Amino acid sequence: MKPPEPYFYPKSHSETHNFHPSPFLFVTIVFLVQIPKAISSIAAQIPLEYIRHCNDVVPATTAEPSALPSRPAVSNNLGFKFGYYTGGDSIFSQSNPSTDVLRAATFHARFLQDYLDRNKTRIYKVNGKLVLQTPKSFVASSSRGGVLNPRRGLRRTFRIRGPKIPLVVDREMQRFSLGGFWSESTGRLCMIGSGMSNGNAGKVRTFNVVLKLTYSPSFNVSGSLISGVLQSLDSEHSLSYFEPVSVLGVRSSGNYEFSLVDNGKGSSCLTDGENLDVSKANGGLCSPLVHRRIRFGLDYAKDCDQVNCSSIIRDAKYVPSIMFFRQMKCVDQRKMLVLLDFRNSSSVSAFFPFDPNTTLIGEGAWDEKKNGVCGVACRVLNLKDSLNGATVGECSIKFSLRYPKVFSLRNRDSIVGKIWSDKSKDDPSYFDMIRLRSVWEVSPGLKNVPGFRYEYTEVDSARIIYLSKNLTEHKGKTYPNGDSIDMRFDMLLMDSKGEAAWGVANPLFVGDQPYKYQPYGLLPVSTESAVHLNNNDSRLLNISYEISYSYRSSDGRILDRGFVISAEGVYDRHSGVLCMVGCNQLHLSYENHSSIRNDSLDCDILVTVQFSPLNAAEKYRVKGTIKSTRIKSDPLYFGPISLSSKSFYNRQAKESIWRMDLEITMVLISNTLACLFVGLQLFHVKKHPEVLPCISVLMLIVLTLGHMIPLLLNFEALFVPNHNQQQNAFLRSGGWLEVNEIIVRAVTMVAFLLQFRLLQLTWSERQGDESRQGLWNAERNVLYISVPLYLTGGLIAWFAHLWKNSHQTLFLQPRQRRLPFENHFYRQASFWSDLKSYGGLVVDGFLLPQIMFNMFSKSNEKALAASFYIGTTLVRLLPHAYDLYRAHSFSGYLDLSYIYANHKMDLYSTAWDIIIPSGGLLFSIIISLQQRFGGQCLLPKRFRTDAVYEKVSVDNSVELQGESVQKNFYSL
Repeated sequence: MKPPEPYFYPKSHSETHNFHPSPFLFVTIVFLVQIPKAISSIAAQIPLEYIRHCNDVVPATTAEPSALPSRPAVSNNLGFKFGYYTGGDSIFSQSNPSTDVLRAATFHARFLQDYLDRNKTRIYKVNGKLVLQTPKSFVASSSRGGVLNPRRGLRRTFRIRGPKIPLVVDREMQRFSLGGFWSESTGRLCMIGSGMSNGNAGKVRTFNVVLKLTYSPSFNVSGSLISGVLQSLDSEHSLSYFEPVSVLGVRSSGNYEFSLVDNGKGSSCLTDGENLDVSKANGGLCSPLVHRRIRFGLDYAKDCDQVNCSSIIRDAKYVPSIMFFRQMKCVDQRKMLVLLDFRNSSSVSAFFPFDPNTTLIGEGAWDEKKNGVCGVACRVLNLKDSLNGATVGECSIKFSLRYPKVFSLRNRDSIVGKIWSDKSKDDPSYFDMIRLRSVWEVSPGLKNVPGFRYEYTEVDSARIIYLSKNLTEHKGKTYPNGDSIDMRFDMLLMDSKGEAAWGVANPLFVGDQPYKYQPYGLLPVSTESAVHLNNNDSRLLNISYEISYSYRSSDGRILDRGFVISAEGVYDRHSGVLCMVGCNQLHLSYENHSSIRNDSLDCDILVTVQFSPLNAAEKYRVKGTIKSTRIKSDPLYFGPISLSSKSFYNRQAKESIWRMDLEITMVLISNTLACLFVGLQLFHVKKHPEVLPCISVLMLIVLTLGHMIPLLLNFEALFVPNHNQQQNAFLRSGGWLEVNEIIVRAVTMVAFLLQFRLLQLTWSERQGDESRQGLWNAERNVLYISVPLYLTGGLIAWFAHLWKNSHQTLFLQPRQRRLPFENHFYRQASFWSDLKSYGGLVVDGFLLPQIMFNMFSKSNEKALAASFYIGTTLVRLLPHAYDLYRAHSFSGYLDLSYIYANHKMDLYSTAWDIIIPSGGLLFSIIISLQQRFGGQCLLPKRFRTDAVYEKVSVDNSVELQGESVQKNFYSL
């Protein structure tokens, strides 16, 4: 009986049955197969956490990407550079941060793809990174203060950097990598992601977070804020859990709509005096103020105590003394969006301190009639409960800025202005007019703006003081030109109480022209002006300076207030003498704040500086004093302050760079020759293997250690660049110097291996022959003499180190406070450094053990090839000859840049550079005589010992011949 045919097989009238699937069945199967793939794809693109926490904010979409033109600029519009946050203390390692700590938040977004939802509105897929920053420590207030001091570095490309503000505040950062969607219609962004932190317990923690931000549909002053919250997705009982963090940022990208100062409406301008027409600068108003933080001092009215001075910022515990100005956006070279942040002097930081409680958001525009910037600023309101409800309002604050045409001793502010309230005096938010003065800031971008000049008012007084010194011209000596870069210098100051400070002196004007090496690139001197200055036959040159210095606390922190002295006077280019009259800005203390007033200056200050000649190798480049001309009973009198500088002249720096390149080549040649001479010695012992036992093992150990110790001290340079070396920190080389160091050490490694091979061969030859016991006895005698000799030399080096450090300079006396930022020039030499130098001396005398070995062993074998001991001696002695040449051919010195004849690796001085080569050549001559006439040839005959021979059975003729040879040898 046949089984029934399957029902899905169609019947046919033919005997052969074929299966023909229908198209519908095929499509159904393909669809069913694709369902799991689609589900997995959706799950991979949209994490479950997003659907759970963000779907109600911005619904996730699985639609196809939009066919409309994409808008990658959206990612720039979503990010912000200046932000603030509250909460999240448990995220950082600092468990109890101060409430006064400046917090900062930044957000960077990257556009991925845009989609169209059901309502045909765009939804953008965005990846981003949120960074929260909090300082680990911050500057504390003190009675003695210091401005943030510039520091200047020297690059091998010889590009002088402008003053750089050291980072006093060490910021701790927490980064979160995020991904999500942004809706164009609602302006809401929701993202999920994670971040890692060490936390309070020092353990690595992972934070799973969700970020929700809200954007205003319009980008104007009212819609310039971005608010949101960062929430933890971890369990409340987890170590990674943290309370919600409120985030508030300021938009800076996009098409901003000016509403406060559009066409000059809604703003009034108060400007006076002669001002520069900044609109004629390259880039207009956007050039001098391009995205830079400008620091202003606040000058309150004298009756400020009778007015609510703190009304400029609400709910503040202090009256601000500093205003930070930051341009956010500049349009059409005449309008800009700005932030104005008000601080006291104890909260100065290196980054713009955006805090909605102390920051105003405003607009500014250029007034062509008054040559000034006129603007309106608004407060950030509704901050009590949460940052999410923050709004911009109360736009009743007006401000104006201008660029004075004329500089003088008493007016050194490149930007001045005013800020005032447009409210009535009865209003609680009213405050009286406050004057703004830029704090030793020189705005860049003021190029080709005519009319800028300097008026000398006290130069006649300085000239009289200079003439009273009766200085004579120093013939044969050349001093820096008044307009050269050598007139700028860093300096170390020491007051009459022994307190040390660090500062910088910057020329402002030389003659009638701005100093062309301004750190912020003020007005460049034209070629005609520079030629006029250089060809001016006048011995005395008018010059103006700005001298700033600051004190630091014992732990290295800069104190909150520093000293800025404006000075002008004359410079004698024939004697290198600078004589100036200075004015110090006085900080007036009121009941609850301090202020800097332009009419509060102490101008009874005399500054004298002596520059060293360009072609002289003197220890100090600059020496001088700052002293008060008042009587000692005057409250403003201060004791003399000595200043000095060891920074380099332009010419010396170029010489150092050229010399470094030369020394790198010399080191490579020297190490290559060392390899060659050791290789010739290996060839010599291979050709004459019988001489191997006659080589002193101690000598080979000394030479091997001489190659090995530098490799051990710099082993990391073979594989990892050492960015902490002082040399590389001072002389930035862009990596080329590091590459040369690696090559040098590679060649040194080859020399070490060859030297070690020679030591191994000698040791093996001695060990393999028991009849060489006499040679081991000789080696032992050499050891008995050499080790005490080397130890005695080490003790002498130690006593010399103690004696040298006991006669230290004035700046390092024990009674005085050591500089926490003390650099290489003022640092005591360590005993380890002196010990390395003594080790170089031992290697220089490497032939001494071989000489003693030849004497004890009475050897006349040619154990050392002449090419080896003469060549190695020359390799060790040539650095001393070069050091003599370097001392007399290069002006100044810079131990940090010494590569060949490094003072840290050997003893170098005029005396040592003569003694060591003489001793090395003497040792080579002695070795040559010993290998020719015997090891004891230089000893008196009564100290010579006869060789002991073992009697053997030989023919009479041979015995007589041997006696004859012995008599002839000892008759020499």
